[in-house]
Amino acid sequence: MSKVYYPAVFHVSEDVTGYWIEFPDLPGCFSQGETIDESMELAKEALGLFLDQSDDIYERSIAQPSNIQEIMKQFPNEIVLLIEYDTIKYAQLYKNKAVKKTLSIPQWLNEEAIKKGLNFSQVLQEALVAKLRSL
Repeated sequence: MSKVYYPAVFHVSEDVTGYWIEFPDLPGCFSQGETIDESMELAKEALGLFLDQSDDIYERSIAQPSNIQEIMKQFPNEIVLLIEYDTIKYAQLYKNKAVKKTLSIPQWLNEEAIKKGLNFSQVLQEALVAKLRSL
């Protein structure tokens, strides 16, 4: 799973200017912001922090989100939007500590890459991201 969309309920805050956000499928997952744009960004961050509770974001299971229509029926006077959680985007932003890997490639490929001035780490990262997105 790379992407999942959870319905979020945006409530107009009565105490301060702005919105507070809850995810009905995820008890305890809340956020707040002053504008709708800021609130959406902070909701994405809150969702990522809530869902990313282990070191292995690719192998764990995440509960399926509710149908947005059902959530809209439960909160008819509120703004209900789908918020995206993308495991790869989240990892790129928050799990980007370098990890050393040892690998082997054919000699001819090594020599050609050096001649062209390629950065092996960058090429490998780009290839892995492309591969993960295609799966």
